[in-house]
Amino acid sequence: MSRLLPLSSCMCSVSSRLLWSGSPCSSPLLTPSSAGLLCVWTAGKKDLIDLPALNEDELEEQFVRGSGPGGQATNKTSNCVVLKHIPTGIVVKCHQTRSVDINRKRARDIMREKLDVQYKGELSEVLVKKKESELRKQEKRRKANDNLERKRLFKEALAADSKPRNDAV
Repeated sequence: MSRLLPLSSCMCSVSSRLLWSGSPCSSPLLTPSSAGLLCVWTAGKKDLIDLPALNEDELEEQFVRGSGPGGQATNKTSNCVVLKHIPTGIVVKCHQTRSVDINRKRARDIMREKLDVQYKGELSEVLVKKKESELRKQEKRRKANDNLERKRLFKEALAADSKPRNDAV
């Protein structure tokens, strides 16, 4: 228990993500990446993903009116978040909910994923997980087709066995 006390004393806040104070080297959740950015290990997810941390100085945020279905609620409120990463020029537009705060959080999550793809390319966590998911889906589809083929062959064998034979001896 005494080992946990120093760690809990440097914790700033706890939510779905953990933020640590101090230098990046002192925290197990913050690691420097090859691009010179800090990477934050997120907690509370199924898999810990190594995404770059966002520097708020490099972001330009706007609130605009959203588009799509919703009528007057969409047309009169500016709850769509447009987030631009100035160094790379990546723009993210998020209008998933009616809440500005939730849209801001989701826009930042999407921006972190896009920056991960931008900096790491094919080795990014997002693309690797997507490829793994596609491979699992293909394997599942192949197994289902194999099972259907096995059932079809079994039914054919049963039908062939149940037919009366005209063997005259």
